[in-house]
This record gives sequence, C-alpha cells and structure tokens, in this order.
Amino acid sequence: MNITTPESVGFSTDRLQRIGAAMQRYIDRDQIAGIITLGARHGEVFHCLSQGMADRDSNRAMDLDAIFRIYSMSKPITSTAVMMLFEEGLLRLTDPLYAFLPAFKDMRVYQPRGIADYDLVPAVRPITIRDLLTHTAGLSYGFDQASFIDELYRRQIWGRLEKDPGMDTAQVIQEIAKLPLAHQPGTAYRYSMATDVLGHVVEVVSGKPLDVFMHERIFDPLRMQDTDFYVPEAKAPRLTSVYGPDEHGNMKCIDAAATSNFLRKPGLLSGGGGLTSTTGDYLRFAQMLLNRGVLDGERLLGRKTVDFMLENHLPTGVVRADEPFTGFGLGGAMIRDVAGSQMMGSVGDWGWGGAANTWFWIDSQEQVIGLIMMQYQPAFVLPVTQDFKNTLYQALVD
Repeated sequence: MNITTPESVGFSTDRLQRIGAAMQRYIDRDQIAGIITLGARHGEVFHCLSQGMADRDSNRAMDLDAIFRIYSMSKPITSTAVMMLFEEGLLRLTDPLYAFLPAFKDMRVYQPRGIADYDLVPAVRPITIRDLLTHTAGLSYGFDQASFIDELYRRQIWGRLEKDPGMDTAQVIQEIAKLPLAHQPGTAYRYSMATDVLGHVVEVVSGKPLDVFMHERIFDPLRMQDTDFYVPEAKAPRLTSVYGPDEHGNMKCIDAAATSNFLRKPGLLSGGGGLTSTTGDYLRFAQMLLNRGVLDGERLLGRKTVDFMLENHLPTGVVRADEPFTGFGLGGAMIRDVAGSQMMGSVGDWGWGGAANTWFWIDSQEQVIGLIMMQYQPAFVLPVTQDFKNTLYQALVD
C-alpha cells in the first residue's frame, strides 16, 4: 500500500500523530488487543497505522494484511450487488419481495393487544426491495431481549442455526418468512436480517450463489483478493482473534483465530454479516463508492446510481430512534446533522460498521475515507470509533 505525504492532500503530519496516541490508550488500558486505522483523500492513502496484537495468545502483532470478520460491513457490499441488478432492469426498488421469494407473500404483522396479548394482522402492503435496503421491512435480528418478535428470531433462526450450522441460505430465508413482521412495511426503521434476505434475492435473480456473484462482479474486478465468506487454509495464519470483556472487565478471547468457524465455508452465505476482509480490500470497495462507481478503470456502478444510494431513503416521518441525526441510504447510514452526531465530519457522510467494531465512512464533500479495523465485541460500547473520526478530521488543515 502506497502512503502519500499527508500535506500533499491537506492533512498535517504532526496532528495525525494524535490518532495513534488515542488508539494506543485503548491498548494500554487492556480494552482492545489491536487496531488498524486508515485515512485516504483524493484517492491517496495519507495515514495507515497498525497497533497492538492480532492474536495475543501467539504474540502475533497486528499487520496490515490481517484478516478481519467484518460482519455487518458486508451489508454495503450486498447492497451494491442488489444495485447492479437494479441497473440491469432485473429488479426495481418498488418490486414486491414475493415476486422473487414467494414465501414472503401474505405476511402477518405483530400487533400488541393489552399487556400480554397480541394479534397477527395482515400486512397492508407487500415488503419491497427498498424496504429491505433501508431496514423498514418489519424484519428483525433478535437483539432486543424484551421483544416478542426478537425472541422468535432467537429461537427459530439463531437457535436452529446453532443446532444445525449446515442450514443453507435458502433454508434460513424460508424460516424468516414464517415469522410475523414487527411492524407494517415502510412505517419504521428496525435493524434486521433484511440484507440476508437481499443476498438470497441476488442468488435467485442472478442464478448464481452469492459468493460466486460477488467474486465475479465485485471482488475480482476490484482486486479484493482476501475478501470472502470464510478464510481458506493458506490464509488462516492472518485471521485475527476476537476479544471482549469478561465478568470482571478484563479482556478475554471470545473467538480464537485458530478455531474460528470462519475457517470453514458456511452453509449460510450471510449477505448481512458473513464476510471476512482486510483493510486494503475494504479500502478499494470504499474508494469505488467515493469515486461514484469506478476504480482503476473498472466501473461497477453508474455515477448516478451511487449518488442515489447515498441519499436518505427513509420514508417521510421515519427516523432511526437510536441515531436521529442520521438517515439511511441504500445499504448504509448517512449523516443529516453533523452537530447532532457529536462527531466531526460532513453532511452526507455515508458508511456502516460491523459487530466487532470495524467501521468505515466516505465523505463526498471532503473526498475523505475513514476506515478502522479491530476485533472487539460488543460493538460500539467503547467510543473508539468516535475518537478515530474526530482525531482524523482535526488533522485536516487545507
């Protein structure tokens, strides 16, 4: 990876030292094992720093070629695959999901009645492709411990996958279709397995498994050589371990690199959270988006398509309750109110993060990319991503 002089793209070398100092504090406090931070502007990398350990048990340092479980940073990639089919006229945002996956016809919606009772009422309209891209379909994930719907997801999706990890994508999507919706389609934002459903839509429409489509249409053209749904044996020594707090607040390993399930090809090709990747690979994907669909002469999307993806597509009156300063585009969140975000940046910053605290954004106004890679769970409990974004922008001096 070529790294340019920060001053050549409007950044201060001296002020950029604050990024490494801020990240090192998390390592020194034994909160995070290892971190890679990267900043690019005008297509040039001006900051790339690896710190700490990729695997503490083997005393393996964090290297720039380390492979990470990017979890939900898979979503922008899957959404890009959907928009490729959109460009070809093979699907539209207004298309009902059941046109591709008939099991999602005649969905029922959970409607509480009183304190402990509920009804299942008909959906007033079908789920659309746009609903899935914006997480307004009424699907869920299983994260909310107090939710009846999420309890169903924990029991009937994740519980079954735990008992039968060989379940393939089609089987999992069929199980999702059996569950009631948490709300009427298009009426609320609820983070969900919608992008996993979209991954299967890509398979049905293209006639190819999701991994094959992604390699042929995204990874190979962008030369993302280390991105896949698992880490093959030859690359296994580069996989990082995942850490998190134990009951005393000390760091413990929760998914060792040497025994991780990501060393084996899964039955479920999770478009919502199944990919592994590297800092360099994901930079190429992010740069393609910032370049409005093209990188090194390879055009994946038209420039108007990318502009369309980066707009706020949430229906009128629908907000993200946890982050009301953001909207949501087609596959990622966008900043509507910089002051409300309490982080530096620009209106329109677009990106997404993963469950192990990987995160990226593209800033079309400043032509900046920020990318941070680590393996720590739970996600976004520590303010490390906020510190990274602020220390990156404070070094922009042009």
